[in-house]
Amino acid sequence: MLQKLQTPTTVQCIYNHKTRIFAPHSLLWEGRQHKVTIFGYHHSYRQGKTMMHVFSVASPTLYFKILFNTDSLSWIVEEISDGEAD
Repeated sequence: MLQKLQTPTTVQCIYNHKTRIFAPHSLLWEGRQHKVTIFGYHHSYRQGKTMMHVFSVASPTLYFKILFNTDSLSWIVEEISDGEAD
């Protein structure tokens, strides 16, 4: 089931200086650590003067759409899904 949220979260990221790729490695959501096993898409947009980065990632059990705010350097879970139909 897909749920739309606006929940703050903790995200650990990795940056590879050779490929210049910045990607989430794991996230802490509702007290559980979820290791990112699938990196989907990444896109960015501006909300006023603030650059927002959107990442689509998955752990073995859940899909996450997470948002990185470059002004506040904070992360928000926007969507979560367990893959089941509604």
